Amino acid sequence: MVQLGLVGLGKMGFNMRERLRAAGHEVIGYDRNAEVSDSSSLADLVSKLDGPRIVWIMVPAGGPTRDTVAELGELLSEGDLVIDGGNSKFTDDKRNAEALAAHKIGYLDCGVSGGVWGKDNGYGLMVGGASEDVERAMPVFDALRPEGPREEGFSHAGSVGAGHYAKMIHNGIEYGVMQAFAEGFELLEAAKVVNDVPAVIKGWQRGTVVRSWLLDLLVRALDEDPELDDLEGYVEDSGEGRWTMEEAINNAVPAPVISAALFARFSSRQKDSAAMRAVAALRNQFGGHAVKKVGQ
Repeated sequence: MVQLGLVGLGKMGFNMRERLRAAGHEVIGYDRNAEVSDSSSLADLVSKLDGPRIVWIMVPAGGPTRDTVAELGELLSEGDLVIDGGNSKFTDDKRNAEALAAHKIGYLDCGVSGGVWGKDNGYGLMVGGASEDVERAMPVFDALRPEGPREEGFSHAGSVGAGHYAKMIHNGIEYGVMQAFAEGFELLEAAKVVNDVPAVIKGWQRGTVVRSWLLDLLVRALDEDPELDDLEGYVEDSGEGRWTMEEAINNAVPAPVISAALFARFSSRQKDSAAMRAVAALRNQFGGHAVKKVGQ
């Protein structure tokens, strides 16, 4: 049994606490929402943990994570360990690790995949940091990862930053796969020859080369709303797709699928695209193609 402090009890953190507790570990959580929190503050959380401590952070990336790391640096003691399991940019990890190292506190970055289903199915984990810190936290990782061979749900990706870098690339791939399914769905919907689109997509779940968990989730969504017309086609991005493209440019690696998927998300937010108005105007100018006027 391992004792763990968990900071951030949102959709992911709350379920992670429940999975860890079900595995027999003691988890003391802190969240600004007092209804789900086990402690009143970060200081109170630290005071309830026995040394040497392990504290896992699951708060929004950027400023909130950096601020939490800085505060923990002042509260924790030499020999303690901090794990950032949020979606931080990998470049933040070196700064966080150095800040904690000044207090002789260890640091691991952990990319976590699994979403709201992770509580029951387990989480895919990608970790960066020193081997001795990874080994120390392994009981926690083993409780969170899916059942089965460790190497199929957990990886020690490399030094500090490698875990979040691996998760960033994972999410870039995810963008591309989701976009491919989305475009296939739209093509099937547009075709006159296909009468039952949900049946076709459900029929891909076994035996086909595109079967996957994302496909299963699309089938689930279509079961609930066969034409997906209850949803608005507006899609946000968490930032990792953008960071993946930055790395593709920095390393001169062509990534046309991921870039197209990212730009498709941007397109989804345009109710009235100036670019598409310009395309319509040009087609009308050079070819006399019909245009649709505002209000028609």
